[in-house]
Amino acid sequence: MKNSVVVIGLGQLGRVFAGGFLRAGHPVVPVNRGDNLAEAATLHRAPEAVVAAVAEGDLHSLLEALPETWWPRLVLLQNELLPRDWETFTAVPPTVVSVWFEKKKGIDAKPILPSPVFGPAADLVCRALHAVDLPCRPLQSNAELVFELTRKNLYILTSNIAGLKTGGSVGLLWKSHRALAEAVADEVLDIQAWLTGGTLDRKRLLAGMLEAFDADPEHLCTGRSAPARLTRALSFADQAGLKVPTLRAIQQQHPG
Repeated sequence: MKNSVVVIGLGQLGRVFAGGFLRAGHPVVPVNRGDNLAEAATLHRAPEAVVAAVAEGDLHSLLEALPETWWPRLVLLQNELLPRDWETFTAVPPTVVSVWFEKKKGIDAKPILPSPVFGPAADLVCRALHAVDLPCRPLQSNAELVFELTRKNLYILTSNIAGLKTGGSVGLLWKSHRALAEAVADEVLDIQAWLTGGTLDRKRLLAGMLEAFDADPEHLCTGRSAPARLTRALSFADQAGLKVPTLRAIQQQHPG
């Protein structure tokens, strides 16, 4: 029998990954929010992987409590991830997957693009996703990972924030409100550049966002998390001393 995989958080994404690992032949150890992580790590000292499938807002508190023995086995899959999110807690790089499929209650997971993944457990993650018919592709370098995380952030933040004003789908956003989408994207990239501390290939990132728009043009721009994403983006902009006038104007109209 193959080694077990620990999945922390059994929400929509956690259940998809758990199902993938089971299909790939790995026993799954579920850990729910509020469970004692130290006790779980004592019982399962050397799992094949430890998948942190908690929501973005719960990630940092989870990383603070994560047992040291689990760090080399950690897999992260949250939206709005960047290296600073884990480098604050450890020098041990986790496996990171940029999830490009949508999973809602009662509906099968719907892929938009192949999900890129980088890190020690990249092949394991891809086997699990392929086992449940979700496309996945391993990356070759940390630089590629940072690009892919930034690309996903650009897609989510641009569609969510611009969508607070326009509503509708990402296809409609680009077709009928392109000037607004471009203005929001430009300010989002200013924030991402500050967060990553590097120079971004803006043209390539914008093309990557549009590839995702084209792959699922009917994807709705906003969800429940859109106002919180705008608030978080503006907090980063304030820390960086960025003006971001388009984002601030949208917040005035949609204060959440």
